Amino acid sequence: MDCIFIEGMLVTTRVGIYPRERVASQTLEIDMAFGLLDAAASRDDIADTISYDQVADRIRVVLGERQFNLLETLGDFLAKLMLEEFRAPWVRISIVKPGILRDVRRVGVYIERGQDGVEIPAARNCLPGFR
Repeated sequence: MDCIFIEGMLVTTRVGIYPRERVASQTLEIDMAFGLLDAAASRDDIADTISYDQVADRIRVVLGERQFNLLETLGDFLAKLMLEEFRAPWVRISIVKPGILRDVRRVGVYIERGQDGVEIPAARNCLPGFR
């Protein structure tokens, strides 16, 4: 199975449990990889793939409208979006809050989800940023 990746996508949303995080938007960095069927490569037809620009646009829209307490919940929400709306066989997502803690460059979550019965490939096989 092949995959598409989006690396270093910057999005603005409200996420956090502290009052300052609930009133002001923050910039998050998202890396994601998602599976697609091999037909996209063999048939050379956009109808057989998942459009990464549509994925990025959709994520920016929904995160601009929503608020989350936890990065974990945000990650699960994005995973469900990819599996249900875009029908990806599997998805791997990393969400980072850069510079949120003093003397810490990045904090974040890493989430993997798949359709029932779909094996998620090893991270190193699909996205350079995932180790």
